Amino acid sequence: MRNENDILPERAESIRFSQCSGDGSGIKCEAESISGSVSQRACVFCGARVVLNPITDAFHIVHGPIGCSSYTWDIRGSLSSGEDIYRNSYSTDLRERDVIFGGEKKLTAAIDEVMSMHSPKLIFIYATCIVGVIGDDIVAVCKAAEEKYAIRVIPVKSPGFSGTKKTGYKAACNAIMSLITPEVLPPKEVGVNILGDFNLAGEMWIIKNYLRILGVKAISNITGDATSESLKKAPSAQLNLVQCAGSMTYLAKQMEEDFDIPFIKVSFFGVNDTSDSLLRIAYAMGDAEMVRKAKAFIEDEKNRVIPLLNKYKRNFEGKKAAIYVGGGFKAISLIRQFKEFGIKTVMVGTQTGNKEDYEMIQSLVEDDAVVLDDANPAELESFMKEMGADILVGGVKERPLAYKLGIAFCDHNHERKHPLAGYEGTLNFASEINLSMNSPVWEIISPGGNKNV
Repeated sequence: MRNENDILPERAESIRFSQCSGDGSGIKCEAESISGSVSQRACVFCGARVVLNPITDAFHIVHGPIGCSSYTWDIRGSLSSGEDIYRNSYSTDLRERDVIFGGEKKLTAAIDEVMSMHSPKLIFIYATCIVGVIGDDIVAVCKAAEEKYAIRVIPVKSPGFSGTKKTGYKAACNAIMSLITPEVLPPKEVGVNILGDFNLAGEMWIIKNYLRILGVKAISNITGDATSESLKKAPSAQLNLVQCAGSMTYLAKQMEEDFDIPFIKVSFFGVNDTSDSLLRIAYAMGDAEMVRKAKAFIEDEKNRVIPLLNKYKRNFEGKKAAIYVGGGFKAISLIRQFKEFGIKTVMVGTQTGNKEDYEMIQSLVEDDAVVLDDANPAELESFMKEMGADILVGGVKERPLAYKLGIAFCDHNHERKHPLAGYEGTLNFASEINLSMNSPVWEIISPGGNKNV
């Protein structure tokens, strides 16, 4: 048995090995980041911005230093079928003088300037760390701007030191609820809202096409390829589909309570998860014809995709994968997807996973797998080498680490340019894993292969 005391003492509780119990008691997670330090979890402001940024016709004014705006500028590679103003970032650029005398006048001037130049339909105002310290009343500024210009100007209370990225998710969800809550609830439509897909590389369009084939109307996208007007239609939906559970479960529960919209959690990563989700959606809608269409579509897609995937599986024999992603729900889907490919997951970690996520992860991986929470680069390096991983699936900040170790890498985060969701995405994922993991470059840089680096 590996001795946990061999790990840095302050990190031992955040790493669970196979010998630990399966009830989640063996791992410490959901801890707040240390104030003044941006850990792997990122900050509250970052969490809020990544959720709200894909709203295509929204203006985002970051009330804080220019670095905050730069940090989250175009943070998601979300695609739009309409406007692209969301690709810009606006900042009040607070300086030392503003910290001393306050920044409310500067924020008011920024709103006036944006209104005079662009006439936006919707503005989000983000309060960053400095604003949380000096106490600018952004709620009052937003209220005055709404009365002056007759548009929604929504405050997002997101000082980075007030929690973690997940706290920012809640701040964003509260802002969305402020936008979509009507004075009188509209009548229900036979349709769904899609929560937690950010259309990074067109996945929202893939999912909506699947729903169209089943005869299910997509009423609102929250938030990939969304507009302010489309979001306001969300209360009329019959069902909410929650894909990114970490960022959107909180919103789904609010909508269930306030709008009487039930929700189910779905995943469109991998053949099995995609098929299961489509069937569950059809059954949840309570329409026998939708169920029939779902079964027929799933059968056709499996007959098309599985033979193609089987060609890759010959190249995956004996391969091992490491996973380090933001949310626990994504990590769970990736473990299942690797099982479909015949690849063993030997290390898995998340930035924002909770106890339930880690319990599920532990039940899916083999006994010798390493499970980590909020790991630092040194820990990732150590365990990837120890477990003999052939590929790391993560975000762009993990790419240099993998390549330095001579380990293949696959970007499954914000910046990727090709879809990885649905049946099409499964083929893309398998192709990328194959090309990266079996590239001859590993034999060139290390004659014994990447395991001997």
